[in-house]
Amino acid sequence: MLTRRPVGFDNEKYLRAQSEAILARVEQFGQKLYLEFGGKLLFDLHAARVLPGYDPNVKVQLLQRLKDRIDIIFCVSAIDIAAGRIRGDFGMTYDLATLRTLDDLRERGLPVTALCINRWDGQDAARTLKNRVEARGVPVYTCRSIAGYPHDVDHICSPQGYGSNPYIETTRPLVVVTGAGPGSGKMATALQQVWHDHRAGRPSGFSKWETFPIWDLPLDHPVNVAYEAATVDLADFNLVDPYHLEAYGVTSINYNRDVENFPILKALIDGVQSSGGRFPRFRSPTDMGVNSASQGIVDDTVVREAGRQEIVRRYFRHHWEVTVGIERKETVELAEKLMQRVGLTPEGRRTVLPARQAAIEAEREEGKGYKGAFCGAAIELPSGEVVTGKNSKLLYSTAAAVINALKVLAGIPHGIDLLSPLVIRNMVRYKNEVLGESSDSLDIGEALAALSVSAAHNPAAEVCFEMLPVLKECEMHMTHLPTTSDQEVLRKLGIMFTTDARHTPGGFFLR
Repeated sequence: MLTRRPVGFDNEKYLRAQSEAILARVEQFGQKLYLEFGGKLLFDLHAARVLPGYDPNVKVQLLQRLKDRIDIIFCVSAIDIAAGRIRGDFGMTYDLATLRTLDDLRERGLPVTALCINRWDGQDAARTLKNRVEARGVPVYTCRSIAGYPHDVDHICSPQGYGSNPYIETTRPLVVVTGAGPGSGKMATALQQVWHDHRAGRPSGFSKWETFPIWDLPLDHPVNVAYEAATVDLADFNLVDPYHLEAYGVTSINYNRDVENFPILKALIDGVQSSGGRFPRFRSPTDMGVNSASQGIVDDTVVREAGRQEIVRRYFRHHWEVTVGIERKETVELAEKLMQRVGLTPEGRRTVLPARQAAIEAEREEGKGYKGAFCGAAIELPSGEVVTGKNSKLLYSTAAAVINALKVLAGIPHGIDLLSPLVIRNMVRYKNEVLGESSDSLDIGEALAALSVSAAHNPAAEVCFEMLPVLKECEMHMTHLPTTSDQEVLRKLGIMFTTDARHTPGGFFLR
């Protein structure tokens, strides 16, 4: 019998609590509230992984209910764009992820009011993004780095600091400030707007909606540690909010950037209040937030295990990035320390050892005529069964693992062939004679295309084809660098994959 991933989070319960918290905060301000949205506004797959049951688009659902009252400012770092940084969940660079988000929001009736490119220094790649976004009719603002940020509060909160960057025009009372991942400058943009408003005599305020870290879960709760793993490339870390502890005697969890930036916000608050402005008294970074995520947790055991698995996934992700030269070795070392902190090893991921064993078995078959790379892959099915695949003359290991998994799900004996020999022969001819490729083996996309055609006259193939949706949220590990094509197909199938990132002859890079 098929089983699904256990649920530890009640999305509707959370949505009700979170909606009430945000609306209550809006009522505290005068003409305008800048609400920083931490994490991902759309497709928050990290939250969905560590909080099973979480709807990755729940933030958008809330905003759609408030769309007549909101403007959206989207932030991205020019340094990230110039460096070609990859947004892991989408497997695309930050400039392309920005364009995709603008389109996704517009399709949902939530057009972006402005794009803010932070840490601007005229970088060519950032300038190209600016031109492309402006061509779509979206205003683009560029903001340079401010010397002494975030510690030199007097300079930052001056005409030479925030005042040196432009004011972003908005018209509605709730301004959502979101961005392309951590380090995009969301908080700086929002606080800069408040500074400009204050100087012009316009009442406004600032708050944060950030799912992670969850302030009322313990510091070493795996869900909070998983957030550290997700931002380990920035050397961010969680900590007990010292301001909240001093003000209220209550332990709450925040992260270093918010704690570091709190003096800036405090200086702004003092300035607004001294001139009669309307601003709630925030005594800590935790006070700034409107995070109600813990109220949606209905099974702590489930979310703890999900958090633990995410920590291991992030380790493999950063190892992969180091292998292809886009991340520092120190990042992997930090990721290893986080695993050790919660008692994990890479092999704690159930698909790792079976995938490596499949690669060993592929090597043993060299004498049978296969001269390619020795790669293995493994998929954990909803029932907990692990199914493997290895490279052969017919299929790459990832494709073999997917086909074998479909057979198990459909109850088809392993020895029954699913793919039509005629279809395979023609696909190989197309690859070799038309595309000029040298490999006869099929990747995942090609294997599934062959399966879909074979299903027209093969009942077994048809039953397996119908099992494809069951692969969503299944865990997968592979020993080798995945091709760009395999990455795309696996993401579309919803398979959560990791890799040892071993190079193979003619190996493929991350992009």
